Amino acid sequence: MIEVLINADDFGLTKAVNYGILDSHKYGLVNSTTLMMNAKATEHAIEIAKKTPSLKVGIHLVLTWGKPLLSDVPSLVDENGYFKKQAMVYANPDDISLDELEREWSAQIDRFLEFGLSPTHFDSHHHVHGLKAFLPVIQRLSDKYRLPVRNAGEHFAGMQTVTDIFLDDFYGDMVAEDYFENLTGRGIDGASVEIMTHPAYLDEELLTVSSYNEKRLKETRILTNAKLPEGFFLRFSINQVKSRI
Repeated sequence: MIEVLINADDFGLTKAVNYGILDSHKYGLVNSTTLMMNAKATEHAIEIAKKTPSLKVGIHLVLTWGKPLLSDVPSLVDENGYFKKQAMVYANPDDISLDELEREWSAQIDRFLEFGLSPTHFDSHHHVHGLKAFLPVIQRLSDKYRLPVRNAGEHFAGMQTVTDIFLDDFYGDMVAEDYFENLTGRGIDGASVEIMTHPAYLDEELLTVSSYNEKRLKETRILTNAKLPEGFFLRFSINQVKSRI
């Protein structure tokens, strides 16, 4: 038997994203989501989360979109006070102050906690937490808040990860009608697998803030109609996270 965590990223990005994630949970396969703390629809997402306790919610740490919560993190922002673009962060991770990064990401986690929610785990927008240069920060945050983290590869060995295996290919041109039917053979018996998803409906705000938009609508349709193959089951609880120690 293979335990599957189907996580919807970008909760809070826009209201259309929030509703797409909600429906993908209520009527489909999504059993977890991770929440951005610096978006316009963050508080709307929190309202949904509080009314939908069956939807497990973690934190989607942000470094490459919008503005930081803190004002004194110069290495994280451009000349206009916005987070640096994804390409710049990936190309020059050593330009990011780890102290500033830890303070900003701690502020994002603390804001989540201030709303009275209990986070299940954390990951990051554009998967930047997986950069090896940021590993010391991830280790400290995981220990400080006692939270497992999205598996980002072999360099996360020894850390508490939310699943054993992470799949990021349900995205873009790989969003296939039969994706979930074809999961057999992609995990090992007894392992746990996270599948990253981005369901949403479309609104003007999403078309403005994200180049990944129409494919989200297709994801929503697939996620609300697909079934898992025999031997796979949806289950998520904070007591069931997998440790790589």
